[in-house]
Amino acid sequence: MSPDPSPSSPRFRPASLVAAVVLPGLGHFIGGERLRGVLIAVGVLGLFFGGMLIGGIDVIDSREDRVWFFGQALVGPTAFAVDWAHQTQFKVIDPATRQLRTAYPDEGRDAGGVATSGGTPPNIKSINKVNDIGTLYATIAGMLNLICILDAGWPPRRRHNPAVS
Repeated sequence: MSPDPSPSSPRFRPASLVAAVVLPGLGHFIGGERLRGVLIAVGVLGLFFGGMLIGGIDVIDSREDRVWFFGQALVGPTAFAVDWAHQTQFKVIDPATRQLRTAYPDEGRDAGGVATSGGTPPNIKSINKVNDIGTLYATIAGMLNLICILDAGWPPRRRHNPAVS
């Protein structure tokens, strides 16, 4: 058994840090803590997608809710992919300003994404507190993942007990 390094010199794992940024839990998984990595992935992604289940895809919105998206972006490429889908598939282009926006209840979307009167909107923003709770869930998932990213890059010193593993 090798001697423990001093507690003042943390071991930096750059590959685990980058992997944790790419997908929640992946940094721990490739760092040898497979169960912990799976539990992190289930927890963070479950919280993120749970927020979307509560409030709909509109809770991930980099244009209308930019400040909240900063926290959600910490989930990684998953948040950016969901935001891209939301912006390109579920919003309409206002014919007057040519800006993306959420459709009104009596609007539809033509093939080019421009708002048209009549039809079914591609997305309806969830109502008040439901949207707030979903946004909060997804943002907390990002903040939780930041802690997991740091833990993957600079793991704390733990004594390995061979009898336990």
